Amino acid sequence: MRTDAADVEQLATAPAFQSIGFGRKFKNNLATVLFAAAFVVAVIPLLWVLWTLIERGLKPILSADWWSHSFNGLLPTDEGGGVYHALVGTIFEGLVCLVFAVPLGVMVAVYLVEYGQNSKLAKAATFMVDILSGLPSIVAGLFIYALWITTFGMTRSGFAVALALLLLMLPVVVRVTETMLLIVPNELREAAYALGLPKWKTIVRIVLPTALSGIVTGVMLGLARVLGETAPLLILVGYSSSINFDLFKGEMASLPLTIFMERSTGTTAGDYRMWGAALTLVIVIMLINLVATGLSKIFAIKTK
Repeated sequence: MRTDAADVEQLATAPAFQSIGFGRKFKNNLATVLFAAAFVVAVIPLLWVLWTLIERGLKPILSADWWSHSFNGLLPTDEGGGVYHALVGTIFEGLVCLVFAVPLGVMVAVYLVEYGQNSKLAKAATFMVDILSGLPSIVAGLFIYALWITTFGMTRSGFAVALALLLLMLPVVVRVTETMLLIVPNELREAAYALGLPKWKTIVRIVLPTALSGIVTGVMLGLARVLGETAPLLILVGYSSSINFDLFKGEMASLPLTIFMERSTGTTAGDYRMWGAALTLVIVIMLINLVATGLSKIFAIKTK
């Protein structure tokens, strides 16, 4: 009995898609279940924390006085008041930290990527950035206390807190900027050099604008991180229940410090204000993250 050549070739060729064995199906399903379980285990505490904050802190923040008044004149057992004084302190300290951290961090990253490369100074700078990245916040506060207050004779103030937050935010800005600059293709730099642009102008007009979206996102996320620190506040500035607009003199409140002080009262009214301040801090950080997302889209390179 004869078979055609086409039939022989068809019989010799294995099918493109073969059935998956039981062992592979079992391993795939087991991995799916494990990953899903890990996701649920990680999400449940987060949802629990968020629900607790909303349940206990929603009532205070819905009051109009919460955003326009301070705790000035209130006893620990008195109801009412607002966190306007703490919002002022948090915003002022964050802005000062941002003003110093962004230019310093960006310039250090530009030197490491564009100029330093394997030089001894670049290696030393990288080593110091690594140390600052793991620096506990209380150590940063103690360092600023020893330098700014003990050595220079300055008073405890909101500006001293901003300096401590600067030490915590600076390595974040450096690392984010360094990573984004390394992502920029070298072809862009070479094309700019071929057109006769000097190196500094290539960095300012080509490299930094290309990496700007990621840099802005990293800077805003770094700011959101340091605004929740409490240890430097306890060391470098005293708590004030009234509004203070002077960063260089007097006690100044902030949201993390307000949470700590209200919790220490041990009263029902204190707990009421504590949960309201905690939810307010979460809202502020959430707004910063939303701003970071929006700025990232605005500064992103537009493509067709």
